[in-house]
Amino acid sequence: MLQAGIVAYLLQSHRFRAANKYKKTIDNLLAWIIKGNQKAKKQATQLPQGIMMSQSIFLKSMFSTCATIAMLPTVLSPLAVAQTATTDEVVETTKMETVTITSSRIKRSVASTPSPITSITPEVFSDRGYSTASDLLNDLTALAPQLNQADGSGDASGSGQQYPDIFGLGAGRTLTLVNNRRFVTTSSGLGESQVDANIIPTGLIKRVDVVQAGGAAVYGSDAIAGVVNYILKDDYDGLELDLQYGDTEQGNYEQTSYRLTAGKNFDDNRGNIAINIEGSTSPIARFSDFDASNRSRITLANPLDTGPNDGIPSVAEILPAYFWNFNGNGVVYNTPAPLTFFQTNIDGSPIQFGSDGGLTSYDPGNVVGIPFAEGGQGTRYSDLVGLRTGVDRITANLIGHYDIASNIRLNGEFLYSKTDAESIGQGYVRSVLNQADPFYGAIPFFATNAFLTDENVADLSAANPAFGFGAPMWLSRHFYDDLAPSNLTKNETNTARLMLGLEGDFDAGDRNFYWEISGSYAEVSGSEKAWGVDFAKFNKAINAVDDGTGTAVCSVNADSDSTNDDASCVALNPFGAGNISSAASQYVSVMTGNTYENEQMGLLATIGTQIIDLPAGPIDAVLAYEHRHEHARYTPLEANLLGLVDTGTPQEATSGSYGTNEFSIETLVPIVSPEMSIPGIHALELDGTYRYVENSIAGKESVWSAGLRWEILDGITARATKSRNFRAPSLEQLFAPTSVALSSIGNDPCDSDNINAGPNPALRRANCEAEWAANPQYANLDTFQDYSENFTYASITSGGNAELQNEVSDTTTYGIVFDNFLVSGLSLSVDRIEIDLEDGLSAFTTEDFMAACYDSVGQTADVCSAFTRLQASTDSTIQAGSVISGRTTTFNAGQVVFRGEVYYANYSFDLTDIAKSLSGEFSFGVEATHVSDYSTSVTGTTFVSTDGTVDQPDWSARIDAGYVNGPFRATYKMSYLDSVLAEEGATIENNPNHLISSNYTHDLSAAYELQNGLTVRAGVKNMFDEAPSYPSLSYGDILGRRYFVGLNYMF
Repeated sequence: MLQAGIVAYLLQSHRFRAANKYKKTIDNLLAWIIKGNQKAKKQATQLPQGIMMSQSIFLKSMFSTCATIAMLPTVLSPLAVAQTATTDEVVETTKMETVTITSSRIKRSVASTPSPITSITPEVFSDRGYSTASDLLNDLTALAPQLNQADGSGDASGSGQQYPDIFGLGAGRTLTLVNNRRFVTTSSGLGESQVDANIIPTGLIKRVDVVQAGGAAVYGSDAIAGVVNYILKDDYDGLELDLQYGDTEQGNYEQTSYRLTAGKNFDDNRGNIAINIEGSTSPIARFSDFDASNRSRITLANPLDTGPNDGIPSVAEILPAYFWNFNGNGVVYNTPAPLTFFQTNIDGSPIQFGSDGGLTSYDPGNVVGIPFAEGGQGTRYSDLVGLRTGVDRITANLIGHYDIASNIRLNGEFLYSKTDAESIGQGYVRSVLNQADPFYGAIPFFATNAFLTDENVADLSAANPAFGFGAPMWLSRHFYDDLAPSNLTKNETNTARLMLGLEGDFDAGDRNFYWEISGSYAEVSGSEKAWGVDFAKFNKAINAVDDGTGTAVCSVNADSDSTNDDASCVALNPFGAGNISSAASQYVSVMTGNTYENEQMGLLATIGTQIIDLPAGPIDAVLAYEHRHEHARYTPLEANLLGLVDTGTPQEATSGSYGTNEFSIETLVPIVSPEMSIPGIHALELDGTYRYVENSIAGKESVWSAGLRWEILDGITARATKSRNFRAPSLEQLFAPTSVALSSIGNDPCDSDNINAGPNPALRRANCEAEWAANPQYANLDTFQDYSENFTYASITSGGNAELQNEVSDTTTYGIVFDNFLVSGLSLSVDRIEIDLEDGLSAFTTEDFMAACYDSVGQTADVCSAFTRLQASTDSTIQAGSVISGRTTTFNAGQVVFRGEVYYANYSFDLTDIAKSLSGEFSFGVEATHVSDYSTSVTGTTFVSTDGTVDQPDWSARIDAGYVNGPFRATYKMSYLDSVLAEEGATIENNPNHLISSNYTHDLSAAYELQNGLTVRAGVKNMFDEAPSYPSLSYGDILGRRYFVGLNYMF
């Protein structure tokens, strides 16, 4: 009954309504398997009525396959008994030496895979002061770090989720597994199949395997760049408590974590059950918190530049950069126009409102262009958003197994995780430079406004006489944190997953068969919410008048037209920071955002054996079947559905689903064994995998892999793989609803800031000059500034593409491994990685369309017609030629070319081997990734090479050193990033900081076991306080020097 108790405990979770629905059926199934109860067998196949067809098929497949495999030992028992007497010793040896490893479902030794794999053990977490799996992954040189950090461009700092991204090919091209099984995506809405590393239980991690390049033939879609596989402990016995606290030297980034893990073997070690509860907290970080991020740097056209070959950059740095056209108090304008139309007071200076509601002088700073100034009293550019997202996570995990029989094991996993993230939003900006936008333009106000004092009206009327006769003036203001109840964007993600499985082996004839059947159900529910402004209510509230008693009321309630009355309207005072009442704030504020749900049901069945005996040994083979049903739903909140906020365009709720049926066969063929004593070939084996996939939307796909492992000498091994991999389109790429919204466009290649950049600056300039020659009404190209680069001016149409197909890649790896060859304790490896991706799922933005248009030879009409430019301007702030419309969608058109190598070296030795007077063990390791080519093309015609840039450095490396002596251990880590270009094509002509210097950071930590089970640890990260290489905020460590202390107690 103990095994039934484990399953019952798992099924009683309140998170699994659907799984709980089938509890009686599963209980009957278990009774049938364990007791042979025929009545239970009949009941086990009777599913509840009213369930979805996909769920019914899924559960029937799971139960019937499970039952069939479970019965095999009984059916074949005579053969099994016949084999027992002669094969016990051999079978026992095989079980000790072989396991299922990442990149293969064949049971083999860990060292026998031809794929380049990095394995990390859990000791790294305590040694380096890590609290999440994402901390660990960010250390690997082959993975692009995921930091939830803003880059200084004005974009927000992220959702708090962190996804592994091997080789920087995109997180959607890295597959995440837990115990060799797929996991439900945690990305929001209809996002890609990504799994947040924050939800992985660090206290149960046995190891983390990272397969570099490929894996789709074994595991299916998404394994293009590689696979991250979290292997969890299945035999934890004991109780462990871990606590850690850390902070920066300045005391402005406090981090805490806790972890409790308990496990117990029972019933003479036939079963084990373990539970893990852990959590961690990291705060919001602001740009002003760190010197390196508080520069508020931007670049604008350099007036000193005389041409493309003068050695003078075409852009110049602005430090610190401010928006001169608005601030948090409100800058006053006569008419909605640029700087020359600033309202001035009697002293000849621009004016603003003060926090007391009175008028005061305003310093716009050294205006260097639209919309930036150097210094002044405007809004600081870097204060628009936060630097890093604050994350609060908690995860609970239950894992267990029970040996039903000597050759059948029942196992189960249950996970629940909750992640809350907070990031600083931009607030609400009403700018004079956005006057074409009815929702974001400057605020008109009149002399009758009840919040203006008599002195205000007199001063403004003296400067602008028309104001006193009913003409409006204009307020350009940034409402940062006093308009809505909060300026934070909050992301919440709840993840729940249940997996139940059976595994075992049996003998038939002269063969041993090993099998596994598992079913899983998982769901993710989440939300992204932030306070927004109801535009209609805001426009009512700011038009305040005196009701005759000295009370400010909304003018709609004071005029003679009763049809427009709004009894709930509360007058709002926009003049000066801090003058908005809580009642007015509540009236104009509305919760915006969305909720989303992801659901996954999976069935996996495998069976393997040795099929044919060859002179070098038997051929191993594994057959596998996998079924998966994915469903996602995205629902905007009411304010978004009604179009009350943002651009005023109503959003649509959407959902989508698909199912897959996948079949694979994997073989391992030994050609030469050590016993054959062939010179130069100590051992040689080949492996191959074929996978056939039927996706209900993306169609059919066949992928494969082939590998060679040649042990030249004992300790020297050459290895190589060739594979074809694929990624299916995501639900978002397929089903995102069509919408039209005002937006900025990113970088316009013909903007004077960008015209001398790009992969071929001469070609870009020539194409822009040709278009400008055909449109002489456009603004001067040499000084052209596209208004839509910085402001929500262009009308952008976006949506999904239901015609998408799978993207595919061809991958080749080859390398050599030295393991204890000549030098005991020394292992070295180097592997070459070559990936060629075609039919890439490319998210074409308006910026991408423009880059493809102007950076291509023989411009394509379809590409260049995807956006339109303003033919003539009636507003002096908006230059003719600015982009006024564009579109965004996904196509099968992209290509990626990746070439690189991964290097590993590890050496460990006992210090007594050097001198008897020394004690302890020393270890030294080096990991490096070299990228020789990383070229991408959104359109499939024009390639951009980012290797050797800040996005993809030529070299990244890490050096580790460790020392252990009894209860004491110490670790050291050095991380290195190569010197690079700021961006592809960067030169002194187009970037004053075109070269980014190399970056080094150093960490040091130590731990000591005070008494049995109690260990204290402490460390310093970035101990030399190395800032990111200027001007980047992420090419290095932005947090600076920081310390951590921790306690670990094992009972």
